[in-house]
Amino acid sequence: MLRTLSNVKGKNRWFAFLCLLLVGGQVYLDLLLPDYTKEITLLINTESTNLNDYFICGGKMLACALLSAALAVIVGYLAAAIASDLSFTIRGRLFRKVSSFGAAEIKQFSTASLITRTTNDITQIQMFVAMGLQVMIKAPIMAVWALLKITGRSWELTAVTAAGVAVIVVTILILMAILLPKFKIVQTLVDDVNRVTRENLTGLRVVRAFNAEAYQEEKFEVASTNLKNTQLFTLRGMAFLFPIMSFVSSSVSLAIYTLGAYLIERIPMDNSSIQGMIQSMQSRAAMMGDVVAFSSYAMFIIMSFLMLLMIIMIFPRAQVSANRINEVLDAPISVISGSRNSQDGVPKGTIEFKDVSFRYPGASEDCLKHISFTAGTGETVAIIGATGSGKSTLVGLAARLYDATSGEILIDGMNIKDYSFDALYPKLGYVQQKAFLFADSIRNNIAFGTCDHEFSREDIDRALEISQAFDFVAALEEGTQSPVSQGGSNVSGGQKQRLSIARAVARQPEILIFDDSFSALDYKTDRALRQALAREMSGTTCLIVAQRIGTIRHADRIIVLDDGEIAGMGTHDELMASCQVYQEIALSQLSAEELA
Repeated sequence: MLRTLSNVKGKNRWFAFLCLLLVGGQVYLDLLLPDYTKEITLLINTESTNLNDYFICGGKMLACALLSAALAVIVGYLAAAIASDLSFTIRGRLFRKVSSFGAAEIKQFSTASLITRTTNDITQIQMFVAMGLQVMIKAPIMAVWALLKITGRSWELTAVTAAGVAVIVVTILILMAILLPKFKIVQTLVDDVNRVTRENLTGLRVVRAFNAEAYQEEKFEVASTNLKNTQLFTLRGMAFLFPIMSFVSSSVSLAIYTLGAYLIERIPMDNSSIQGMIQSMQSRAAMMGDVVAFSSYAMFIIMSFLMLLMIIMIFPRAQVSANRINEVLDAPISVISGSRNSQDGVPKGTIEFKDVSFRYPGASEDCLKHISFTAGTGETVAIIGATGSGKSTLVGLAARLYDATSGEILIDGMNIKDYSFDALYPKLGYVQQKAFLFADSIRNNIAFGTCDHEFSREDIDRALEISQAFDFVAALEEGTQSPVSQGGSNVSGGQKQRLSIARAVARQPEILIFDDSFSALDYKTDRALRQALAREMSGTTCLIVAQRIGTIRHADRIIVLDDGEIAGMGTHDELMASCQVYQEIALSQLSAEELA
């Protein structure tokens, strides 16, 4: 928690110090009120008192109350400003950290959990700071100051107050021991609700297609019920404290006034003379004033514990949230930027795998084993194989989504790990297996990211023509300024894939990586796109993962993967003559006559 709160900026630290001073002033003014109450009580029992004395004393009480309220408003404003700025800072740090994550870190935390940590967990911290600066500072100051005020006045009344405080403290400790473990799992249960909801919304078409609404509702009901039951348990436990606090405060007040009446009655009356009677009456009046003030101070002490109770209710969740945030901030990054830029004097756009093996985090064995091949400038290298053979993993290593477990990957003759991200990624144009578009215009989706040149109108049109998307974009009313819905939900699968290809092509990269990116295209569009790539981007190296033989048969080199190993490498004709795995794939798609 302290590490999380250390994100408070310098200006806000001064604000926090100012809050401390203002809260101290507020407590001082509040604790003056019982003294004025005692003074009014003495005035009532003094025959020589005139009405102006009451007005003067009451005016002082009113001034203290108004000034205390004004300080409370200022403290509330400063606390809200500090808390919102702190949440802004933490959210920015968390977002930048998550943005630097690789695929391994995203899988470790899960998307649903990262969303919860970036939103709900930070909100818990913000609530704790906003309330803490007002309540957590005020409560101990008020309790200690009030105790100092009553010290030495009456040990009997002090013992009654101490007994009430002891009951409250013991009750709070017992309930916290019971409830704290439950508070720690609430945020995890929020993750579960977030995950189930996100799965249902993301896979809404699948849910409807398979008539699985009832199944999804049951999953959500289970996650929601677990969260509800846990929160009910904690809230009922916390609600149990309020009647106890009310009972204790009422009992303490009753005990103080009862004991006070006894102490007043115990003061002897001197009836021997008028002067003695006056002194006795003054002593009883003074004791009555002490009892009234003592009761007020006792209520201030109990009120301090009531305020602490509010903090105790949100502190466990805030502590858990802070730990979850720190887990993300402290998570090691597996893919780290190097420090070097491109080296001169070497051909651009070359890729070389040297005895590369890769194992996913937590896996028991390698999914890629001893992969070695070279792709020269302008060459097209295709990767094909059965489902689960490691094709997407191989091109993911070339795009540095992961780092190889062993071996080296060289781009332009330099180890891919030595490149800085700013130097490496402008060389690459990556089209992933599942096309993704942002909620923006078509133009901004294509001109997404940074590269070595500015995106002109001609660059956008050229990319659309190469990707075979120009015709359908031109037919739209607003052309390239037409809006795209979140995730590209207002365009078809083939259109979405072509726009994703256009986005990679527009960067004019040295290396284009297509991870099964032609699967949603018909054969005619597939062929036209490949011809446009060969014609317009002849100097660009291409890595193509595909399932169709027709898509890759004209590649300069085809790599056949089988269970993470290279089962064959060569041209289409060479593999048809020498590689059984390739033959089986080819004959499962095309007849012998078509292949001939």
